[in-house]
Parts: sequence; structure tokens; C-alpha cells
Amino acid sequence: MVTMSKKPDYTPGEFQWSFLLPQYWGIWIGIVFLMILAILPWAIQYRLATFLGNLAFNKLKSRRKTTVRNLEVCFPEWTPEQVQEHARQVFIDQMIGIFETLNAWYCPHWFKGRVTIEGLEHIQNAQAAGKGVLLLGTHSTLLDAGGYLCAQYFEPDVVYRPQNNPLLDMLIYRCRATIYAHQIDHDDMRGLIRNLKEGHAIWYSPDQDFGLKQGVMAPFFGTPAATVTAHRRLLKISKAVPIPLYFYRTGDLKDPRYHVLIEPVVDNLPSDDEVDDATRVNQIIERQLRIAPTQYMWFHRRFKTRPEGFEEIY
Repeated sequence: MVTMSKKPDYTPGEFQWSFLLPQYWGIWIGIVFLMILAILPWAIQYRLATFLGNLAFNKLKSRRKTTVRNLEVCFPEWTPEQVQEHARQVFIDQMIGIFETLNAWYCPHWFKGRVTIEGLEHIQNAQAAGKGVLLLGTHSTLLDAGGYLCAQYFEPDVVYRPQNNPLLDMLIYRCRATIYAHQIDHDDMRGLIRNLKEGHAIWYSPDQDFGLKQGVMAPFFGTPAATVTAHRRLLKISKAVPIPLYFYRTGDLKDPRYHVLIEPVVDNLPSDDEVDDATRVNQIIERQLRIAPTQYMWFHRRFKTRPEGFEEIY
């Protein structure tokens, strides 16, 4: 997930007096509104999320079409009715994830007594041996709520893409600062490698299609997909170890519980075969997503890169 973008001409998280100009008033009003939503009782939050998720599913036709197509490709055993049902739930889970993230930012006490973790010793053992940890995760609908769950047990760093709007970027950066030990710009490869060499645990999601300039074609749920390989270089240079990480919601939405799953170190990654490495990482992601299929951002075009000879998906 190493892409090039224009560098912001401001320090992340830094307040600027220009943020008080009228052009930013709409964002300030929006932030106050979100803070109000964050203090609502969960029963109201999840009902609002369900309403908004259904609304988005019905109105965002392009995203809905992409979601349905992704599910058809990845879960061919599902009937058309099951695909539609799960696709709708993807949008609902995304909206629920927004409220969960607001809770993580503004009302973190809501998660007290709701979180469990499995496999923490894998990170602890790696760091005790002086190794950095590259946490192989996914673009979960839980968003930053997942980072908050992890932060209850260890200090995670995160790789992020700066927002185009500087005020929005400052606000999100400051909210995330209450969760993550360090936030690393996705273009700051030196900072990322430095933190890995210093023994940090960094959440990294190699699960999106960035084309073949940054990856190779490897099977994802049995279908060839452009798969990033940047993590191989990071692991080689930093001598860090790859550890799969997954977090998800369980139970009744009226009284949810959250679980963080940390798996053992992936052996022999990187190897000498980048396609084999990409295939193994995709298999890890597949295994994770089957735990809670609708808690993933399926509205991204995971199979958009189709080289000559490969069937078009969308």
C-alpha cells in the first residue's frame, strides 16, 4: 500500500488559525453533530446505523453493484438471495462501524467489559526478542474502533493516508492520537522502517488493488487479483516479523462484543517467490474474512486490475 500523493504543507495535527475562516464552518458544525451522535445510547446508535445502512444500500447504486459482484465472486456457494442479504449487511456494518469509531474517539468507556483478545503472546514474544511486528490486517468496517480494541492490550502504530482537507486531517489525526502510539504517513517509508527496526507493532493492510506496479497477480478467494507486495520489502529491510491480526464484532447488535485475534508469526515470509508470498497473505485474509464476512469493505473494487487474458469482473 505504498502510493505517492502530494505531501501536505502543514504539520499533521497542528491547529491553524485559518481553520476559523467561513470555508471551514461546515466541517466544525459537522464535528459537533458527530460528537452529539457519539453520546447517544447504543440502542439509538445501532437503529440509526441500520436506517442509514439501508439507505446507503438503496441509494449508492455503484457501490452496491461492486459489493454484490465481489460477494458473488468470493462466495459462489451463496444463493443470489444470500448475496443480496449479505451485501445489504455490509452497508449496515459500515454505518455501525462509524458509530463504533465515534465511540472509540469520544466515549471509549462504552467498550469496557466488551473486549477479549486471543494470541497476544505472539506480539509480546516477538517484541521481547527485539523484533518489530508488521500486523497484517484488513480494511474492516470497524475502522478506528478496531485500533482502539488493540490499544487496550498493546501499543499499535498505524499507516494512514492524510485527508485532502487540512482541517479534517487535523481533527482525525488528533482523535487517532488517543488510540495509536504513532501515525505514519503512507509515503513515509523511512519512518515506517525506522519504527519497525525499533520494535514497534504496526497495523498494515495489504488487501486492496493498487495495480501491478506495486504488486503481482495472486488468487484471492480463488480469483486472480492484483496483490501488493510492499510488505515483503518492509520485512526484508527492517527484519521485522509478520503477524496476522483481525478484529471483529460478535453477538447481538443490541449488546455487541468485540474480539481481537492475533495469529502466530508467518514462517518464511518473505520468501524468494513474491507470487507465493502474495498468495499466502491472501489466504490469511480470506481466513479472517470468513469469520465475519460482512464486516469488510467489500464496496472497494478488489478485482479492478485485469491484465490481458483475465476476465473482467465489473
